[in-house]
Amino acid sequence: MSSSSFATQLPLAPLGAGDLIDRAVRLYRRHLFVLIRTAAPPVIIVAAGWVIFSIALRQIILTFNTGDLLLNIFLLAVSSVIIVTGYLFILVVMGGATRTLVAHLLRNDPVTARATYSAVKARFWGLVGASLIMLIWISVAFSVVGYGTQIISFLIIFGTTLLALVAPEWLAIILAVVGILAVSVAGLWLFFLVIGRIVYVPQIMLVEGKGVFESVGRSFSLGSGNVRRLMAMTLFTTFGIMSAMLLLLVIIGFVGAASGINMRDTTEWPVWYAILYSILGPLSSLLLTPVWMLGLSLLYVDERVRHEGYDIELMASRQLPEFPDVDVTSPLGTALHSIKPKQPPSLPRPSPNIFNIS
Repeated sequence: MSSSSFATQLPLAPLGAGDLIDRAVRLYRRHLFVLIRTAAPPVIIVAAGWVIFSIALRQIILTFNTGDLLLNIFLLAVSSVIIVTGYLFILVVMGGATRTLVAHLLRNDPVTARATYSAVKARFWGLVGASLIMLIWISVAFSVVGYGTQIISFLIIFGTTLLALVAPEWLAIILAVVGILAVSVAGLWLFFLVIGRIVYVPQIMLVEGKGVFESVGRSFSLGSGNVRRLMAMTLFTTFGIMSAMLLLLVIIGFVGAASGINMRDTTEWPVWYAILYSILGPLSSLLLTPVWMLGLSLLYVDERVRHEGYDIELMASRQLPEFPDVDVTSPLGTALHSIKPKQPPSLPRPSPNIFNIS
């Protein structure tokens, strides 16, 4: 089977984590520049925030003037808002990317940035509200699981330190390392278990046409049993971004060394080099954020395949005439909800009264 046919053909069986990653990479290779253009606007916003953050932080370290200090603290706050807005925008665009993917699988529609942003525009404020809910949920989950993991790890270190007083030191070290690793893995699993319940909200809004809170409830019911695949997709994308960032770091390191810059003292860096260094993360994210978008989109489709036979519904939609876009449940409804506003029914015009003689 060719690469192109594999990328567009629907799976007849649920996909594992490796299959999802492989499928996302294949789609990414086929639509590389389109997907980069799609992911570019939110990533550019994030990059702009990091540039302002880097410059303001550098000036705070170097300045001794109270007025300049307050100004740069204000710029730090503004840049933090810009960065959060950029990440919020990434979540918004994910919903449009999923709709574009489903339309590509269903009708072989072209994958374009315009189609994605047209879908986002149709439900923009609802997507913003849903993304805010997701961002707050993810932040709270990260804080709670992170602090819990740290506390338990501290207790393990404290307990093994006491054990080292009455037992061989090597045994205490082994138990400490094993305990911390076990707690870290359990914390990571718990984190993905919590956020896995809410990751499908933008996709549900744009594919199924549901409201914000209805989409949240549906995401909770649909996101059961996706921990391993979501974790695998996230770790794959994270390691890919880190690898790309490391490669870029080596490149600008050579540029800095050739320019005679003292790499160890960041306060001596020229402004252009500090800006270049601050956009490494966003630049590497620009290359691999589309993989994350495709992965979540495919994961959403795969969840519906597992729980609802969505692949059969999509294939039926390919072969049969389109069902009326009415508010009924699958499989009687349309496989892809219309994002166009419904026109109110037109009232029949009254027939002229030919007997009315004034």
